[in-house]
Amino acid sequence: MIGSQIALVYGTYLVATASPGPSNMAIMGTAMRDGRMPALVLAAGVITGSLFWAVLAATGISAALAAYAEALFVIKIVGGVYLLYLAFRAGKSALKPISDITNKDARAATPCYRSLYRQGILMHIGNPKAILAWIAIMSLGFRQDAPAGTLPVIIGGCAILGVLVFGGYAIVFSTASMIALYARLRRWIEGVLSAVFAVAGLKLLASQS
Repeated sequence: MIGSQIALVYGTYLVATASPGPSNMAIMGTAMRDGRMPALVLAAGVITGSLFWAVLAATGISAALAAYAEALFVIKIVGGVYLLYLAFRAGKSALKPISDITNKDARAATPCYRSLYRQGILMHIGNPKAILAWIAIMSLGFRQDAPAGTLPVIIGGCAILGVLVFGGYAIVFSTASMIALYARLRRWIEGVLSAVFAVAGLKLLASQS
């Protein structure tokens, strides 16, 4: 019985993380634009944000947040504004001539990994869906009669799946063929990223529940 519950938890988390969304799109775009290591750093930030909500869900704090409408409202506002900021950045990048991008890359010594890591964390912490997703995951797999060690298995297993999914996006989309694709379709890719961030941000700001 416990094994089937854990499998259900893993399946739910895998579907949630692998589905296209702002975090996955950001990792893809970063991988194609800046390469593998920056994308992996961004993915690490996303995973950290996910584990942050996992720990809160395990302690019951996120359930209280979900029940407290004002707290969720603030999270939605902050998350929505941040996604709109990312949409603005992606849109601005899409409008730049290729010469500006090339000159900027030539001047840049190393990517700002700290900024990328922080961006990944903020994207996930600012997403109230992550709170509700982890509450659902904990409800599926962790019950009062669950044996000792169930909670670490849930969080640890989901953490491994997160590394595989988000890290996988970073690795796959940083291959030479994907980078070449980005070079050809840079404006379109950045435009799509801008649209995804804008839609997600506006949905958060417009949501009342």
